[in-house]
Amino acid sequence: MDYSQFPKRAILCIDMKAFYASVAAVMLGLDPMSCYLAVVGSTDRQGSVVLAASPRMKKDFKIKTGSRLFEIPDDPRIVVVDPQMGTFIKVSTEITKLFYRYAPPSAVHTYSVDESFIDVKGLEKIWGDPEAVAKLIQEDILKDFGLTCTVGIGPNMLMAKLALDLESKKAPNGIATWTYDDIPSKLWPVRPLSEMWGIGSRVERTLNNMGIYSVGGIANYPLELLEKKFGIMGNQLYHHAWGIDLSEIGAPIMKGQVSFGKSQILMRDYKEEREIKAVVLEICEEVAKRARDKRKAGRTISFGLGYSKDEFGGGFYRSRTIENPTNVTMDIYNVCLQLMKESYRGNIVRQISLSISNLVDDYEIQLDLFEPDSWKKRELGYVVDKIRNKFGAASLLRAVSYTAAGTALHRSKLVGGHKG
Repeated sequence: MDYSQFPKRAILCIDMKAFYASVAAVMLGLDPMSCYLAVVGSTDRQGSVVLAASPRMKKDFKIKTGSRLFEIPDDPRIVVVDPQMGTFIKVSTEITKLFYRYAPPSAVHTYSVDESFIDVKGLEKIWGDPEAVAKLIQEDILKDFGLTCTVGIGPNMLMAKLALDLESKKAPNGIATWTYDDIPSKLWPVRPLSEMWGIGSRVERTLNNMGIYSVGGIANYPLELLEKKFGIMGNQLYHHAWGIDLSEIGAPIMKGQVSFGKSQILMRDYKEEREIKAVVLEICEEVAKRARDKRKAGRTISFGLGYSKDEFGGGFYRSRTIENPTNVTMDIYNVCLQLMKESYRGNIVRQISLSISNLVDDYEIQLDLFEPDSWKKRELGYVVDKIRNKFGAASLLRAVSYTAAGTALHRSKLVGGHKG
């Protein structure tokens, strides 16, 4: 690969270490790195999910994100707190402002609440090389907020992210730098493939079935065969395996939204099919709105149910591609009902997952001779969205949300899905 034709910038990928747990610890006057603290969905429910845990909590008690409140030992050293999402977001915003000390806002991209990218190319005469900037930022965040962070440095956003995930979190000083020359020795040996940013378990299984088990295997696989199997994603997999990424700061690493989805762990076990369908309808409403907000529609609907521990886990996840792309709630819901009818056998449900993909722009409507009023349904969705955007998510809800099964009314009072 001739890397001379690709940009060589100086991108920092900064990740706040155990952000939610660390912020909660500092608020209580505790040392984030030495205390035993867990943030749970609600301290009032024993089945609540652990949203974050301090490093010592993970190491000494094996409690991590996804554990349950009832799994936390009864130990006087352990502190369990509710999430304060409003505070977490405020701290995240202030940290972003700190980055503006070192680079203009146009060179800073907030990727998530606890992770950001900064392009420091051309600032060497002011702050020194990228590693020097990383150290200054680490010192400022520790001094101003009492929090620690790790930093990955690379010639593009992807490489910086890989340096962060695969090396900096283990480095003594929390900083790692990757160059194009490091690809064969640092990236290609990575396995399992799910360790590579952007590769999920389903793609990993498909690649394994093709005889590919490491990132180097992707890089040295014929590009045309990857494109034949995965389409445009195959091209992306191939070039990412070579460390190539042309994304600009402020754009996602994987250009373009590839799907809209939601996976919700229910607050209790759902045993009645009518109750399960009520929550499915609420989730369809939310996912459809997300698509409409971006003026997108999708052809492929993927739907799954995860079963309760009382059922020894398990579940199903199925997809169906329809002829005409849609972002209409009831269209998506009806497909989910079809998939549910085919695969659901009355098990106790604790998790519901839904996504729509195979997206197209929703600026033109394909008229259907057999459903001449389809355009009205689509436009009605946009009208409802305008009302909700102006007056709040709970200003217009479906009747099922006011039943005992509904969750939308409760969730509308949350920030980021949790207590504010």
